[in-house]
Parts: sequence; C-alpha cells; structure tokens
Amino acid sequence: MWDPPRVTAAQRRPSPIFLGITAIFIGTGWAVWTGIGDPGFMVFLFVLSGWVVSLCLHEYAHAATAYHSGDHSVAAAGYLTLNPLRYSHALLSIVLPLLFVLLGGIGLPGGAVYINPHALRNRVRQSLVAAAGPATNVAITLLLVFVIPDLNEITIERAAFWSALAYLCLLQFTASVINLLPIPGLDGYGIAEPWLPSDWVRNARKIAPFGILILFALLWQPEIGRPFFRAVYWTLELIGVPLELVYLGGDLFRFWS
Repeated sequence: MWDPPRVTAAQRRPSPIFLGITAIFIGTGWAVWTGIGDPGFMVFLFVLSGWVVSLCLHEYAHAATAYHSGDHSVAAAGYLTLNPLRYSHALLSIVLPLLFVLLGGIGLPGGAVYINPHALRNRVRQSLVAAAGPATNVAITLLLVFVIPDLNEITIERAAFWSALAYLCLLQFTASVINLLPIPGLDGYGIAEPWLPSDWVRNARKIAPFGILILFALLWQPEIGRPFFRAVYWTLELIGVPLELVYLGGDLFRFWS
C-alpha cells in the first residue's frame, strides 16, 4: 500500500502571520475587556482580527480535510500553516470578505484553497472537503452562542466586550448560512457539485468566479437584503444571542460613522 508523503513540521506549523493576527485578537480583546483605549477602535480591531482568524481556520479546514482525503498537494502549497498569504486567491479569501464586513456586516468566506478533485478518493470525500469550511463557521457560531451571557448578567464595564463577541457571532452566522447556499463559487454548491451531471458542472464553472459578487449585489437590494437580515436577527435571538448586544457591537465596530 502506498503511504502518503509525510507532512514536515514546517508544512504544518502555524505561520508567524497567523500567530500575529491571533495575538492582535487576544490583545485587543483584553483591551476591550479592561476598557483600555478608545472602545470603538479597539472593538473594530478585535472583531476584524477575530474575523481574519476565522477565515484562516475556514480555509485550513478545507485543506486539512482534503489532505486526509487524498490530496496531499495542499501541504506543499502551505495551506496547512494557516497563512492567509498562501491562499491561491487572496482577493476571494481575504480582501472581499473583509470588504463585505466593512460595508455591510456580511460574513462571507471565499473559497480560495485550490483542491485537486481528481486526487480525492471519492465523491463523498469531495463533498466533505467543501463542507469543512462552513462547518468551521458553524462551530465558531455555536461556541460564541454558548459563551455570550444573558443580557441581565452583563455589567456596563463589560458591555463593549460582549457586544463585540455578539457582532462577531452575527458575522459567523451569516457566513455559515450564505456559504451553504448552492450557488456556484460557494461551498454549498461545492458540496453538491460531485453529484451533478457533467454538463451542469461545466456551465456552473463559467459563472463560479462571479458567484460571490452576484450574491453580494443581490443582498445589497433592499427587497432581498432586508428579509434576509430579518431572518438572521430572528434566528440569533431564537438561539439566545441578545440583539441589543449585536446592535451595540455593530455601532462600536463602525466607530468612524
């Protein structure tokens, strides 16, 4: 039996860039918790760095699942180091998601880890690789829902911190929902693609590079965006995230407005 190439320590060690972003997330979180610095600016850095960390984890989940499913090229490509600069399309994976967060509070990871589908063992594995990214966002969402306390348990001194986490929870939840939509270019379509007729796949791949932009343009329309976010806020409240914290977190995050 052929053994897969061994992953070297350098190929799996978290990159200094990822560690630096994580340090910013922890440091600004501590600053928001203790009230050091301008609350709005610190919440902005805290949420933004946390969002980038989640983007790295999202892409890492794709790569790690692909490696264990037969595509060992992801290790040589540096995808297992959590380094955002190693992604094949930094525009789709980092720049556009950050832009969406800044413009409209929409959490949208982009699929930018190149996976060789022919190296994966079967169609089930292909679907699992696509599902691994949004599953990471779902897990982060549930973790945040678990740690955010009830509104009556929050003191004024800690309101900014919990509001920031609530807003980050909103981003993670929207990323989970949107990225599972069966639209070419998103992971939801990637889950279904191995099971679709070949002519459908060929046609879908023609519009896949524009799928994220098309989706964002649709959500920007009030007739679509408003019902979507009403459903998002309703669901967050249903699962126990106080909307007052989400709104406050969004206001603090947009400290320039």
